[in-house]
Amino acid sequence: MIRKRYYPFLAWLLLFYTGWGALVFVGGHWETVLSHWPMAAAMAVGSYVAGSTPMGGGTVGFPVLVLLMDLPATLGRDFSFAIQAVGMTSAGIYILCSKRELEWPMLRAALPGALLGTPLGILFVAPLASDLFIKLLFASTWCSFGLLHLRRIDEITSYEGMTPHDVSFDHRVGFAVGFLGGLSVASITGVGIDMLIYMVLVLWCHADLKIAIPTSVVLMAFTSLVGVLVKLMLGGLEVGTFENWLAAAPVVALGAPFGALVVNRVGRRPTLLVVSALCVLQFVWTLVHERHSLDVWNLSAALLGVLLFLLLFQDMYRHGHRLARRSRS
Repeated sequence: MIRKRYYPFLAWLLLFYTGWGALVFVGGHWETVLSHWPMAAAMAVGSYVAGSTPMGGGTVGFPVLVLLMDLPATLGRDFSFAIQAVGMTSAGIYILCSKRELEWPMLRAALPGALLGTPLGILFVAPLASDLFIKLLFASTWCSFGLLHLRRIDEITSYEGMTPHDVSFDHRVGFAVGFLGGLSVASITGVGIDMLIYMVLVLWCHADLKIAIPTSVVLMAFTSLVGVLVKLMLGGLEVGTFENWLAAAPVVALGAPFGALVVNRVGRRPTLLVVSALCVLQFVWTLVHERHSLDVWNLSAALLGVLLFLLLFQDMYRHGHRLARRSRS
């Protein structure tokens, strides 16, 4: 028997699938859904990743569209926002209904930060980014994530609870992550703000993954909704976004919460190891795919981006150990 606390999640699924079905069958889009089945298949994996790791479904959708299908990076970004607005929202509602522990003080500050930073980034920062820059930023960001986890996976998965810290710290850091993450990486690539708050929680606060990952999912869901609404108000999403979204949306609506459910059974370590290795491989794949467009400066910038992210993560790691030592003394 389904517990009453899951009724809001079931109501969301009923609302979504009713709307999607009306759009497809009444609107005559069934052929569109069938012709874009490869994206639905790819997002079956992407949605599981979105629900079980601090990575939005766009981290799978982006490279599939941009590197495999050779479509513009701006389409990959807009698709990431659009598909996560369904998949991660679905996972977020499931997480809230499941009463999973979240880092609410930091999340409450990060949400208004993202609400301010994401529109500003879409308006003033994203238009300055070239197609190649978007691809390299995406690749560098997630390569650094992969390298860090391959190096420190045992330690990261061993944390329990959180290092005690004051609420003012949560508010300052949470707002900064939401604002700067929305302004920069999320507005340009459609993903990444979830990874940033996850890194702060894990490296700086030694948070249990059972706290850090659900918190990151809720923030990315909110940011994706903001991103889609802003893009629609500014004239719409990139051509091709709707068609791919239409095929993949019914998959991610269930796939993301399924990932959140399954990972509690099998553990997060195996999933994180596989995903981290893929993050490093996609960086190499990007460099190979874009080899004709790369010069010495672009290649150096991509490698420097990985290094800078790793240095940032290492600085968080050092601060985290200092905070842990102070809390024990």
